[in-house]
Amino acid sequence: MPREAPEVLTTGLVWTSLYAQRAPTSPPTSQLPHRRQQVKRASGRIGLAVAAAGALSMAGLTGTAYAADVNNAKNAGFESGLANWSCTAGSGAAVSSPVHGGSAALKASPSGSDTGQCVQTVAVKPNSTYTLSSWVQGSYVYLGATGTGTSDVSTWTPGTGGGWNQLSTTFRTGASTTSVQIYTHGWYGQPAYYADDISVFGPDGGGGGDPAPTIPAAPGGLAVGSVSSSSVDLSWGAVSNATGYNVYRDGAKVQSVSGGSATVTGLSASTSYQFQVTATNAAGESPRSAAVTGKTSATGTPGGGTVPKHAVTGYWQNFNNGATVQKISDVPANYDIIAVSFADATGTPGGVTFNLDTNGLGGYGVEQFKADIAAKHAAGKSVIISIGGQNGTVSINDSTSATNFANSVYSLMQTYGFDGVDIDLENGLNSTYMTQALRSLSSKAGSKLVITMAPQTIDMQSTSGEYFKTALNIKDILTVVNMQYYNSGSMLGCDGKVYSQGSVDFLTALACIQLQGGLDPSQVGLGLPASTSGAGSGYVSPSVVNAALDCLTAGTNCGSFKPSRTWPGLRGAMTWSTNWDAKSGNAWSNAVGPHVHALP
Repeated sequence: MPREAPEVLTTGLVWTSLYAQRAPTSPPTSQLPHRRQQVKRASGRIGLAVAAAGALSMAGLTGTAYAADVNNAKNAGFESGLANWSCTAGSGAAVSSPVHGGSAALKASPSGSDTGQCVQTVAVKPNSTYTLSSWVQGSYVYLGATGTGTSDVSTWTPGTGGGWNQLSTTFRTGASTTSVQIYTHGWYGQPAYYADDISVFGPDGGGGGDPAPTIPAAPGGLAVGSVSSSSVDLSWGAVSNATGYNVYRDGAKVQSVSGGSATVTGLSASTSYQFQVTATNAAGESPRSAAVTGKTSATGTPGGGTVPKHAVTGYWQNFNNGATVQKISDVPANYDIIAVSFADATGTPGGVTFNLDTNGLGGYGVEQFKADIAAKHAAGKSVIISIGGQNGTVSINDSTSATNFANSVYSLMQTYGFDGVDIDLENGLNSTYMTQALRSLSSKAGSKLVITMAPQTIDMQSTSGEYFKTALNIKDILTVVNMQYYNSGSMLGCDGKVYSQGSVDFLTALACIQLQGGLDPSQVGLGLPASTSGAGSGYVSPSVVNAALDCLTAGTNCGSFKPSRTWPGLRGAMTWSTNWDAKSGNAWSNAVGPHVHALP
């Protein structure tokens, strides 16, 4: 990232400042992407992901809507293109997908020298309170207002997990203020972001904004879809003027979503639950829908695929970035799962393909690549295709893209002989539709499908995170989650204490969160770089990795943190990458591989 960052960051949290005179001069430093680094970059720091919700409690005021209040923004849903809006450097466009409501939304594309800011001047009344809000999708998305005559405001989110999240803040106008400028923008060099249904709700400023919304009707057609031992899929009909929906389980609100489906997780096996949904917008919440009953299935054994009880996963680079160039046949036998990095996005939403970098890999041809995969199969190894990485732009945010993803991954499995898929989407994901995609893939590939995931540390701090929810949703078909314990900063452990990366305590206390949060021990692995060149920060020697494995499986070689129990069935470890390992004489796999395979 190009700038310094705030000290604290928590996924899913929207930070609001009533005192910002303009947009922040720097975004937060999220966990640095580690893959496809053609030029080695200095690492960033993610701040302490501490439970500082009290310290970070929203400073925004809660505005009250009166009968005369209206939305003073014009063309708030971009149904008339960019009318009334102005975007820097031609960065903005109205698009038909994805949208939050209506038939259009704003898509703005930042560059290395531009944040992709779009602004509108809005008429307001002096000495009045307004609520500024917008539904947004993407990473590092900002919303704010300037020229208020009092304290200008801004709010932002570090990422929306592939879906729509609402940003909201409140401001008061000065004694002589008759207009303010509202804006939304992304951040330098980040992917495109989306904004929709922007509102400046308050007294009518006389500028002729969009009409005030009316409370939506109750959703119809609520139905139960797929169920697992811990989750129930729901779907319902869209309500025309709704901007969101609330999901109720046995009378209690459990989830808010922007579309017409949801997956309710954290349920008990073989148990019946009653579900209802409501529609919401700025005017309020609808009556609840008719109730439906869903029953979870009996507890099943965790998936998936045929891999050793204790396994080592290694990422194989389909590019040359200074690490040792390898063929699949060059990957040492200590690796049980080889993740081919990476698939490429296609022009079809959710679709992926694979292009072997024959030139970059010294003439390595497709037929030899396929033969080498077959030889690994004969040796009892699994070879999977990884989706994502630093430059991964695959987005699965609706049912269509979920279907396209499943179909295209399955096609790659048939073409090249891949045994499954690795999910390494470092720009966030949507748990509802990623779950749908992976279950669809499982229905095609069968019980031998291998599914691995490589979330960042921030993604697995809580079971409410999109990555964690996805893992729990597919627990019956999931092979292993190899969280990246690197390119991070200090994080909370399962004991509520803060631990710094680069230590055995960091590995054990954070793995404990996943083990206590519902994953089977066989679905937890420790992901570390193979050398100091493999990541910007967080490298630890193989002896530290082995000590953490001992601590978690047998209660020995722990640091200051010692878990209250052990998990002998822990799956093992992962590294980025087999190529960087080879560059260091395979020191990582020669030390960690035998240790993993000798675990109880």
